[in-house]
Amino acid sequence: MGYRITGWRWIILLGWLSMLFGCDSPAPPTVGPQYSASANGGEIKLYRLAIHPLHNPEKLALTYQPLIDDLNQNIEGAHFELEASRDYQRYEMKFRARAPEFLLPNPWQTLEAMKLGYRVIAMAGDATDFKGVFIVRKDSPITQISDLKGKAVSYPSPTALAASIMPQYYLYTHGLDVNRDIENHYVGSQESSIMNVFLKQSAVGATWPPPWRQFQKDYPRKAAQLKLLWETPSLLNNSVMVRDDVPVEISEAVRLRLIRLAESKAGRTILTNMETARFHPADNASYQPVEAFIAEFERVVRPVELLELKK
Repeated sequence: MGYRITGWRWIILLGWLSMLFGCDSPAPPTVGPQYSASANGGEIKLYRLAIHPLHNPEKLALTYQPLIDDLNQNIEGAHFELEASRDYQRYEMKFRARAPEFLLPNPWQTLEAMKLGYRVIAMAGDATDFKGVFIVRKDSPITQISDLKGKAVSYPSPTALAASIMPQYYLYTHGLDVNRDIENHYVGSQESSIMNVFLKQSAVGATWPPPWRQFQKDYPRKAAQLKLLWETPSLLNNSVMVRDDVPVEISEAVRLRLIRLAESKAGRTILTNMETARFHPADNASYQPVEAFIAEFERVVRPVELLELKK
C-alpha cells in the first residue's frame, strides 16, 4: 500500500528541501534593493558576498563567516551575508546572473565578471601564494612528468585557474599533451581533488596552497600519506569585486575594512583562518597579466570552458 504525502507533510518537506538546496541554486538577478529592519526601527540594505568554491559550503561558512561578522560590526547602513556554492559551475551561474553584490572569485572568473559590470576593489592574499601544486601519494612511483602518461589527474574544475589551468599549462610546457597523454578528471572541489589521490582514484591531484594547507590541518592522518611533488610559477591572487550598482560609500567601506584587517590582532586571526596573508589594493587593470596568460593557455592547450561540462 503506497504512502501519500498530504497537507502539512508537504509544507515540512518543501521547507526541508529549500534548506538543503538553497546555497546551490543560482539566485535570480537582483530586482530593486533588499532591506531588513535595523535595531532602531530603520532599514538597512542587504549585501551578499559570494565566494568561489575554495571549500565545500559547510567548510566555507566556518572559514569565512568571521569575515562577514567583522564587516557587519564595522560598516554602518549595511548587512552582509555569506553565499557559498557547491561547485564552480553553480558559482559562475550566480555571478553571470548578477545576483551577488560582492564576489571573491578566482582571477579567470574576475575577468568574466568584469564583462558583467563587476569591478575589482582588492586582491585576497599575496600573489606569490597563487600557484598550482601537484599532490601525490608518498608511495607513488611518479617522479617526472613523463611518468604521468596514461594516468589520471584530478582537478576541481576546468575553470579553476590555480588548480587546473595553471597545472595543465605547466604540464604542457614540460612536454605533456594534456588532451591526449593523460585522463583529466574534474571532481568539483579542491578537497575532492586531493581526496582522489588519497583514495588512489587519480595518480596526481592538482590544487593550490591554501586548500592543501587546510587539508593538512583538517585531515593530518590522510595528509601524512601524501606529498607535494611539483608547483607552478605564481600569478595574481583571487580578487574581491563589487557590482556596479552598489553605492560607492558601501564599496569603499568594504575595501578599506578588508585592507586594514591585517592591522589588528582580531583581523589577523580572521585572515589566518582563511589562509589569506592580507588583502591588497587592486583594480581591474591589476588583472591584465591574467588576461594575457589565459589567451596563451587557450591558444596552446584548450578552451577554459569545456562545452561538454556545461550540459
